Amino acid sequence: MSAVFDLGPSFLMLLAAGAAAGGFINGLAGFGTALFALGFWLQIMTPVEAVAIAVVMSVLSGLQGVWIVRHSMLENPRRLARFLLPAIFGIPLGVALLTVLDARSLKIFIGAFLLLYGGFFTLRRSLPKFERPAPVIEGVIGFFGGILGGAASLSGSLPTMYLSMRPWTKSETRAVLQPFNVTVLALTTGAFALQGAYDAQALLRIMVALPVTMVFAQVGIMVFKRLSDGQFRRLLIAMMFLSGLVLLAREFL
Repeated sequence: MSAVFDLGPSFLMLLAAGAAAGGFINGLAGFGTALFALGFWLQIMTPVEAVAIAVVMSVLSGLQGVWIVRHSMLENPRRLARFLLPAIFGIPLGVALLTVLDARSLKIFIGAFLLLYGGFFTLRRSLPKFERPAPVIEGVIGFFGGILGGAASLSGSLPTMYLSMRPWTKSETRAVLQPFNVTVLALTTGAFALQGAYDAQALLRIMVALPVTMVFAQVGIMVFKRLSDGQFRRLLIAMMFLSGLVLLAREFL
């Protein structure tokens, strides 16, 4: 325990701040834990340890969000499966591509795309709508989401952009987005574990951060429940803009 507490109050404050920010945004939107937590945690941990812990927080706090939309998941399990099954095959491909791709360049490209897409529709009065059934497109989105998850821990970026265009209820949207991210990131957690990322120090930091993450995820969920379907779609658009901004800022600064 001294390995953590010897670093002093400032370490614990940043650890708790990242846990609170990541937990709240996960509870509110169903994704974004790592993007918001890492802004704090990269100041006090190595990138590998910070990302490994953020992935665990994403999965565990995300389970609460999965629970609140369980009825929507059970009403239409095929909808989630169209995204998730291809993603599972995409994850190992993404991990393999890390040997030939520059992860930083990939993150900059995705960040710029999120910024432009989110910024454009944030300023528009009417949101995009894509109403016709598109199972093939959804499978492709899921597959490439899995690739991005394995290559750069950005599994939620493409599904979020697509889902923001679907005129579904907030529960229907979240019933795809949240379990998709939880499953992809759970598999990523397994990959980190096989690489030995979760040593005694990392596990202790998870124990310290987890209660804060879970409490603030509940706060985010309470806000989510108060949103209308239209407000939730607006939130996803704004989150894409903010995610792109944070991602680019982290890579350049």
